[in-house]
Amino acid sequence: MSTPNFVRIVRRLDASPQRVFEAWLDPQVARHWLFTSPISEHNITEIDARVGGAWRITDRREGVAYTGIGEYLEIAPPRRIVFTFAMPQFSPAYDRIDVEIEPDGGASVLTVTQHGLPPDFNEATEAGWNLMFDTLAAWLARD
Repeated sequence: MSTPNFVRIVRRLDASPQRVFEAWLDPQVARHWLFTSPISEHNITEIDARVGGAWRITDRREGVAYTGIGEYLEIAPPRRIVFTFAMPQFSPAYDRIDVEIEPDGGASVLTVTQHGLPPDFNEATEAGWNLMFDTLAAWLARD
C-alpha cells in the first residue's frame, strides 16, 4: 500500500489574514504571484471565487504557455481555501491544495499543503511554492 504524497509549506507574511486571503482570490493580485514567475512574458488569470467556481491561469514563459486549472472546493474567509489543481498539458491528474491562514500579531502564518503529488515532484514543488511566496511577500509589502 502506498502512502499519499504531499508537500506542506509554512510561511510567515507581514500582512493581515484578510490581505493574504484576498491575494489568493483577487485576479488582479494573484496574476502577479500565483503560478507565475519572474520570467513571465504574459499572464491571464481568471478566478471565479466561489465554491464550485473555476480558476484558470495561463502564464507564458520563454515562448511557452503553461496553463493551470482547477475548481474551488471550500472558501472560508479569511482563513481557508481549498481547490483542485491540474496542468492538463502535462498530466490529466488533479491535486488538492489546502490553504490555511492564521493570524500572528499583525502578520499571518500561511500553510499550504498540496496533496496527490507523484513522489519525485516534492523538491520541485517545494521550490516552486517558495518562489511564489517570495513574490507574494514582496507584493504584500508594497502597500
